[in-house]
Amino acid sequence: MIIGLTGTKASGKGIVSEILKEKGFIYVSTSDAVREEAKKRGMIDYTIKDLQNIGNELREKEGFGVFAKKALEGFDTSKQNVVVDGIRNPAEIEELKNRGDFILIGVDAPIEKRFERLLSRKRESDPKTKEEFLEMDARDKGLNETGSGQQVAKCLGMANHLLINDSTLETLKTNIEYILLNLTSKKERPTWDEYFMKVASLVAERATCLRHHIGAVIVKDKRIISTGYNGAARGVNNCLDLGCLRNALGIPSGTRHEICRAIHAEQNAIIQGAFHGTSLKDSVIYSTHTPCMICAKMIVNAGIKEVVSYHDYADEDARKFLQEAGVLLRKISKPIGIINFKD
Repeated sequence: MIIGLTGTKASGKGIVSEILKEKGFIYVSTSDAVREEAKKRGMIDYTIKDLQNIGNELREKEGFGVFAKKALEGFDTSKQNVVVDGIRNPAEIEELKNRGDFILIGVDAPIEKRFERLLSRKRESDPKTKEEFLEMDARDKGLNETGSGQQVAKCLGMANHLLINDSTLETLKTNIEYILLNLTSKKERPTWDEYFMKVASLVAERATCLRHHIGAVIVKDKRIISTGYNGAARGVNNCLDLGCLRNALGIPSGTRHEICRAIHAEQNAIIQGAFHGTSLKDSVIYSTHTPCMICAKMIVNAGIKEVVSYHDYADEDARKFLQEAGVLLRKISKPIGIINFKD
C-alpha cells in the first residue's frame, strides 16, 4: 500500500516518515527528484525558493502529477508498502490513488513551532529570517500559485488523517499507531471507556488553567449527564487574562488549592449536575487526571461509585482516600488524539 505525506514546512513530516520506516515502509520523497534536477543544472547552494521554481517548471513541462510518478518508479505497490513524502500538489494525490491502496496523512503544527524547528535543523537551503520563512510558507501553501505550483493547503484538505504535531514525540507515535491499527484491523468503534475518556479530553480543551488542561464527564447508564473543565468561577476573570498566581508564588501542583482562581474539572462537573438538579448517585466520573483531595471528598459525598482516569494528579492522599471510601479508581490508557469517522 501507499501512504502519502503532505504538510507544512517543518511540521514534522520527516519524523512521521521515520516512524513509518520503522514499521517496514519503504521511504521515497518527491523532493528528491527536484533536488536531482537542481544538481543537473549545476546548482549547489540552492534555496527552497529555487526548488519551488524548479518544481513548478517540471510540473508545467511533464504534468502536474510528475513527481508522484517519479517517486514510485521501480516499485510494485501491490507487494510493497511505500511512504511517499513531500506531496504538494493535488494532481500528485490523484496519481497515487491510481497506483493502488492509498491513504493521505497531513501534518501541520503552529507556525511559531515550525519556525523554531526550521531554525534548529540548520539546513543551508532553509530561510534564515522570519520574514523569509513566512514568504516561503505562504507560497508552499499555494498563495498566488497556479495549478502547477505548490498547493499544500489544498492537499491538507484532502488528507484522510490530519496530525497536529504540537506535542511530544510519544504522542505523535501513538497517533500514527492508531492510524495503522485502523488500516490493518476491522476495529471501527471505540470501547465505552475510550469513548467517554476521549470526550473528557475534548472537554479539557475548554480549560483556562495555564498549568494543566483537565476535563471530566459524569456518566450514568452509559449516558453523559454532566461535564466540567478546570477554569475560573462564572463571571470572573480567568488565568488566561490574569496570569497564574501559583506560578508567580512557586506553589507546586497538588498543594494550596485555595490560592487558585480555578475550580477543578471534577468539581465543575459535580456542580453542573447540582445546578441542573441531576442526581449523581451510582454514576461514574471519567477524568483526564485523578482527583485532588477536595475533589475526592465531593466525589464520595455525591454518591459517585467509580473514578476512571489515565493520568495521576500530584495527590497520592486523594487516591488513598477514594480507596478507603469504597470508590473504585481505575486507570486506563490515554485516548488517541484523533477523531476517526466516516464522513
